[in-house]
Amino acid sequence: MERPRPVTIGMNKSTLLSIGVIVVAVVVALVILQKEASKPKIYDTFAACLGEKGAKFYGAFWCPHCGEQKAMFKGSQDLLPYVECSTPDSKGQTDVCVQKVIASYPTWEFADGSRLTGAQSLETLAEKTGCVLPNDEEMATPGVDIGGSSEAN
Repeated sequence: MERPRPVTIGMNKSTLLSIGVIVVAVVVALVILQKEASKPKIYDTFAACLGEKGAKFYGAFWCPHCGEQKAMFKGSQDLLPYVECSTPDSKGQTDVCVQKVIASYPTWEFADGSRLTGAQSLETLAEKTGCVLPNDEEMATPGVDIGGSSEAN
């Protein structure tokens, strides 16, 4: 009587080694991506300062000029003092924007009550709020970590 042969699933040592290498490479890539995503962006401090200084950016998700305004912040747009004015169906306006009488997008409102409509340059926002823009050297090196205070003294 013959001994039963062990059942194999068709993977030899070379295949298992290849799978192991791929798994390690994927884990390393995910760690690197997470680390890069958590680094401060060049406009993080500036964007956060706008809110600290009382500025508000009223816009709508469907508004192309609002998208252009957000894009100026190169990855730091999540830190903007943004207020969504559109209802999810894009057919109405949220109560806060109705109460504020926001008539066009984007609208920037500042601590002194003044407003500017349309996409604004970063320099204009800095002038209106006293927030400090990153200097030219920092702006020339995308993704560079910046430190220090965002407020003018």
